[in-house]
Amino acid sequence: MRILLVGAGGVGTAVTRIASRREFFDHMVVADYDLSRAQAAVAALDPRETRFTAARVDASDRSAVIDLLLDHRCDVLLNATDPRFVMPLFEAALAGGAHYLDMAMSMSRPHPEQPYEKVGVMLGDEQFARDDDWRRAGRIALVGMGVEPGLSDVFARYAADELFDEIEEIGVRDGGNLTVDGYEFAPSFSIWTTIEECLNPPLVYERDRGWFTTEPFSEPEVFDFPEGIGPIECVNVEHEEVLLVPRWVDAGRVTFKYGLGEEFISRLKTLHELGLDGTRPVTVRTDRGPAQVSPRDVVAAVLPDPAELGELMHGKTCAGTWVKGVKDGRPREVYLYHVVDNQWSMREYGSQAVVWQTAVNPVAALELVATGVWTGEGVLGPEAFPPRPFLDLLEAYGSPWGMREQ
Repeated sequence: MRILLVGAGGVGTAVTRIASRREFFDHMVVADYDLSRAQAAVAALDPRETRFTAARVDASDRSAVIDLLLDHRCDVLLNATDPRFVMPLFEAALAGGAHYLDMAMSMSRPHPEQPYEKVGVMLGDEQFARDDDWRRAGRIALVGMGVEPGLSDVFARYAADELFDEIEEIGVRDGGNLTVDGYEFAPSFSIWTTIEECLNPPLVYERDRGWFTTEPFSEPEVFDFPEGIGPIECVNVEHEEVLLVPRWVDAGRVTFKYGLGEEFISRLKTLHELGLDGTRPVTVRTDRGPAQVSPRDVVAAVLPDPAELGELMHGKTCAGTWVKGVKDGRPREVYLYHVVDNQWSMREYGSQAVVWQTAVNPVAALELVATGVWTGEGVLGPEAFPPRPFLDLLEAYGSPWGMREQ
């Protein structure tokens, strides 16, 4: 397998460090708009590692991405950019004769009249609209294959296959106790993506009602996270699992709740009130004349790069899927989870916990595709594949998962 990795930020760099320890692929082209970032990701690997090449590409330039795929004879495109570039990369992979894998799906658009009640354009709608084209091409577009979405979806399928006869509710619950020395506000993941998913109308699925939306940060609940993290208040957030899980898993209700904390939510609300969450460029005066700048890009520019915070971070992050239902006629409730300690991920890989936890899952998925364990055609979520091989492989990567009976 020959891989084109687009995006050499925190997650993309972690992908290279994880993949370099595996033998399932022949070559990986590491491409980024900033060539120096791609070069740095490659240079940080073992000097004896010859399977990686750095390249420059504009992820929004479909033709340039196709040329890169063809020039390097790549079999698959792994998208490690933010959601703005999902569709051009998705389309480039299809046109360039490659499989495709991403960790975040095409962007949503709220309902124009009732954004907190009715669904507008859902996450992933643009990608699923091209399912027939991918099927005709005989290739896989594996969407939402990070940690959340991704591993959380694998957990949902595993619960349906092996742990329950009937499922009443599936709720993805994410939380952690990470702190960053010297910063009052330093998100551990892309602030651009965090704003997008936290301030959009959250999506909820119910079997009898279908998909609908609520107000941001709705339905607060305290969830007790494992391995010493403890109880954290979680709230509804827009996320891909809610649209993915019901396509392959029969559940009465599906939600995603994030343990953001009251202070983090307050800061996000302030950004929204000031219009700093906007993506439409505004005119800004500079010493070189007027410039068109997106307010959200300004926020991202003034905050620290999450990928560079690892040495200052302490604590753990937990991603997991809570499932409630019936097994053998008895009520059952479990939490399937994956915890990464930042001290461990920094020591073993030089990557902070959140980006490492995101990156390990697409690498494992690519290995299953490369070895023929996961096969298929069309636009597919993680739930479309047998879960046990993935969970076993995750343990082989040295990153075990856990299950707690609630």
